[in-house]
Amino acid sequence: MKTETDLTQGPVMKTMVQFAVPMILGNLLQQCYNIADTLIVGRFLGADALAAVGSSFSLMTFLTSILLGLAMGSGTVFSIRFGQKDETGLKEGILASFALLGVVTVILNLLVYAGIDGIIWFLRTPGELSGMMKDYLLVIFAGLAGIFLYNFFASLLRSLGNSVVPLAFLAVSAFLNIFLDLWFVAGLGRGVSGAAEATVISQYVSGIGITVYTRIRFPHLFQKDRSVRLRKSRIREIAGFSALTCLQQSIMNLGILAVQGLVNSFGTTVMAAFAAAVKIDAFAYLPVQDFGNAFSIFIAQNYGAKKTDRIRKGIRTAVLASVTFSLTVSLLIFLAAGPLMSLFIDPGETAVISEGVRYLRIEGSFYALIGILFLLYSLYRALENPGMSVILTIMSLGIRVALAYALSSFSVFGTSGIWWSIPIGWFLADALGIGYYLARYRARLSGQGSPPRT
Repeated sequence: MKTETDLTQGPVMKTMVQFAVPMILGNLLQQCYNIADTLIVGRFLGADALAAVGSSFSLMTFLTSILLGLAMGSGTVFSIRFGQKDETGLKEGILASFALLGVVTVILNLLVYAGIDGIIWFLRTPGELSGMMKDYLLVIFAGLAGIFLYNFFASLLRSLGNSVVPLAFLAVSAFLNIFLDLWFVAGLGRGVSGAAEATVISQYVSGIGITVYTRIRFPHLFQKDRSVRLRKSRIREIAGFSALTCLQQSIMNLGILAVQGLVNSFGTTVMAAFAAAVKIDAFAYLPVQDFGNAFSIFIAQNYGAKKTDRIRKGIRTAVLASVTFSLTVSLLIFLAAGPLMSLFIDPGETAVISEGVRYLRIEGSFYALIGILFLLYSLYRALENPGMSVILTIMSLGIRVALAYALSSFSVFGTSGIWWSIPIGWFLADALGIGYYLARYRARLSGQGSPPRT
């Protein structure tokens, strides 16, 4: 079986970092889609358009999380089969996963177009912004199929140890998106619809491009074979495993949508501040999120190969790297919050910038907590216990949403209550996840064999 990188061999730190770096760079480029929309819309179309696009971003993140969760869950299964050297199982898993994600994509597209007015109402969008938001959503929803193709084949390539090619296609797509954003919005004056059109075109470029590459580079995985069929057992396996990962991602972003609705109730100023600050925020902690995803593939391959000593070393290495990076970024964000907000908002919008700075300095001081939480999500997913990842997500987001609504209702807290609810949720979820690992897995990973599936 041919692949680019075998993560069950070589020095742990070097192997993990070399595999993680392209994933980190790739998703930093992915954020360029959103950064370009926000920056160009905010500068050329104003605060109202920024608020409308920002609310749409939260919704699209939720929809993307469904497909991403299914792709990530499938990728973990692919990694385990690769570690076991089970090529037939890998091929049937690929076929089952593609069919499942394709059907889900079609269903999502039908639902969002049919329910677009209800979605705008659910997000508590101010009346003066609803028309602009609808114009944006009508276009951006058309990109779901491109998102599906890219995430499916990127997860497949990464499970085989190839994290460089997904980066290459994202790089082309990101730069194309920026160019088209400037052309459609600033040049042609197409407004928020132009920003959405630029993003959708770029998504299809990356999705179709990586599909063609994978079929050419790994033809043996797609060749007709009488022993490889679309089996119900494989669909159940992929669905059972991926559904929990999908549920985790969906809960995470559904919680963010619930908070978005609360933010919207505070008016356009807070909406615009949140729209800009959350982009900076996502860009800041995205490297530790992607490092967690690379860590998951590393653990899954070694779990399939039953290399428990290598798993233990990987955990220690990942925690040290994630915490060190997170603390450094927290310091930089705290010091540069004002100038970073000014990149998205005209300096004259002092109220918007001030609120964004408050968010970044409260929430951004605790990136080490979310870094550890991403590692915990990834660890349990790789050890075939994605249910624990779901529990941690529910705890983190549930506390966040409940505290956000409770604290913001007191005038002494206001919007600061929303921002403080985030790190509190991270901390309590970390405590549960670490305690569960110490109680159930540390001793088992120190002995012979693999931890049980729970």
